[in-house]
Amino acid sequence: MLDDLRMKEFSKEEARLLNPLQLALIGDGVYEIFIRNYILTKNSALSANKIHINAIKYVKAKSQANIMHEIEKDLDEEEEGIYKRGRNAKSQTVPKNADVRDYRMATGFEALVGYLYLIGNRERLKAIFNQCINIIK
Repeated sequence: MLDDLRMKEFSKEEARLLNPLQLALIGDGVYEIFIRNYILTKNSALSANKIHINAIKYVKAKSQANIMHEIEKDLDEEEEGIYKRGRNAKSQTVPKNADVRDYRMATGFEALVGYLYLIGNRERLKAIFNQCINIIK
């Protein structure tokens, strides 16, 4: 049964063919897990609720938009293309507590994270996640 849980690694071409909102959905989950793990590692005595509350400052659309403002200049051409596809994707909803521009930039960020995760580029993800922590602090 657990063999079915193995993650399929996508080729760059396969990942590029995915809808940017699919990439963003994956990226949202990957980033959320990274942040929660980071917070838990820093203070394992926190309750689940406190971990969640601390994670919000990292995962909210405004924070992700701020991250993109900082790292956009460091993206290569391929990464920039994925980010822009995610940013420009037409989503059916926008959260009540997020500015539309921030939300779109956050969607682009999540699409980039999802893409890097699916193609197995862990080194680049690690570099971006380390930048995220430094930017939000």
